[in-house]
Amino acid sequence: MKKYLGLITLAVVLFLTAFVYSAAVQVQGKVMNTDGDPLAGASVLVKGTKKGTTTSAGGVFSLTVPSTQTVLVVSYPGLSTQEVTVGNMLVFSITLSPPNTLDSALSEVVVTGYAAPAQKVSRVMANTYNQKFTVPKLVRDEEVKSDYGVAHSEQFLDQRQSREGYDYITENNFRKTTDNPLSTFSIDVDAASYSNIRRMLNYNQLPPAGAVRIEEMINYFTYSYPQPIGNDPFSINTDIAACPWNEAHRLVSIGLQGKKIPTADLPAANITFLIDVSGSMDEEDKLPLVKSSLKMLAGQIRPQDKVAIVVYAGSAGLVLPATSDAAAIKHALEELSAGGSTAGGQGIQLAYATAQKNFVQGGNNRVVLCTDGDFNVGLSSDDELERLIELKRKTGIYLTVLGFGTGNYQDAKMQKLADKGNGNHAYIDNQNEAKKVLVTEFGGTLFTIAKDVKLQVEFNPALVQGYRLIGYENRMLAKEDFNDDKKDAGELGSGHTVTALYEIIPAGVNSALLQTVDPLKILRRYKCCCTAKL
Repeated sequence: MKKYLGLITLAVVLFLTAFVYSAAVQVQGKVMNTDGDPLAGASVLVKGTKKGTTTSAGGVFSLTVPSTQTVLVVSYPGLSTQEVTVGNMLVFSITLSPPNTLDSALSEVVVTGYAAPAQKVSRVMANTYNQKFTVPKLVRDEEVKSDYGVAHSEQFLDQRQSREGYDYITENNFRKTTDNPLSTFSIDVDAASYSNIRRMLNYNQLPPAGAVRIEEMINYFTYSYPQPIGNDPFSINTDIAACPWNEAHRLVSIGLQGKKIPTADLPAANITFLIDVSGSMDEEDKLPLVKSSLKMLAGQIRPQDKVAIVVYAGSAGLVLPATSDAAAIKHALEELSAGGSTAGGQGIQLAYATAQKNFVQGGNNRVVLCTDGDFNVGLSSDDELERLIELKRKTGIYLTVLGFGTGNYQDAKMQKLADKGNGNHAYIDNQNEAKKVLVTEFGGTLFTIAKDVKLQVEFNPALVQGYRLIGYENRMLAKEDFNDDKKDAGELGSGHTVTALYEIIPAGVNSALLQTVDPLKILRRYKCCCTAKL
């Protein structure tokens, strides 16, 4: 009898298990805004639980839910949250709309995009120092493994990180529109901050404040901005939404979309790889990753393109003269090994001389520097390096800087070199990042469609009483710089997107964030004097 009871019990358990399993359903959907644009990173949660997912770059999600009675909570920053009952629907199309319409009046902001040489493309209404740091200890495993399976002790990581160098960043304050109606800054397409911070978090380490550049975090991702029309090198797109951290404020988004030029239509490239092979690069996440990364780039070389390789350690040397032979490029890379001190200045000089020798008129002439940023022999001061690179950029040879490794990574120096060289700065922490920068974004990384791009935003004091630019602290410009063609600014590559966010305080909102000053005494006396004379 017990045997039969056991069988009956087992059958009931199996039946209940099958019932529960059959109740679970797979749902899919796409989340969009009211313009029909997909929303990447929208949150889709099962109501009352922590189970959920986020949408892909195309706004698509897929999720297994407990039953057809499940309610999905779909949200996205700045848009109204929606609740959707699964029911008999397995495929959803969900549109999130703005929370209200009163923000439409605030779109009266003037955004002017400017790109040298002297052409205003479109007008749309709408105390630095090299900071050394000690990483605070967090709760972590006794040993942390990198992407390469190399185990590092907690003490080892802290000692290595303490030699890295970052600029000090002073966050932008709110400014009164009546005193400062114009906000002017240079664009920034760099995204090194995001991948560098990811590297630190993978080691369970808190990044220093100087490593966190908000604009680079935002611009790491691409957005669905429309392509420019006609001969404009980029389009300007504006939007406004509620501010997630202060419901009385608003966020204004300004997005630039660079014209995407097919790789086949890009001008001939003259690229000189400048590779640091000093002793500090003799680690798995440095020279070996450099070699595998540049092999990916070599795979993009066309017959009309040429690549030369210059290396530097105790001295600099030409490893490979300019060639279009991808196999020869990959073989030369494979033969590199690390050792010696770092004659960075000498290497840069030789790389520029090599690029000048192979100069392509009307082409893409560029030096690609791969290093951990440690220059300790020869031309090493920031001022000397910056002057050299500024001089060379005037000849039409630009500089792209790729950072690698952990320990003595000199982020501040690499930022300066890329800025002065009319180029960009990326941090390569793994093979996927190398593919993103050097394959997927090949045109944007290596071909400039607009140089010295500046943005100037004019706020209407009747609608906006105060604003602050989020990020871009090291890209701020004086309002007079907007019309100064000699003032250096950021470059925009083929297909690049640039996004800037302003937090604004609408007119009529009481805020302690806007600093006040005493009335102007001289002006007041002058007015009194005039009144007396009248």
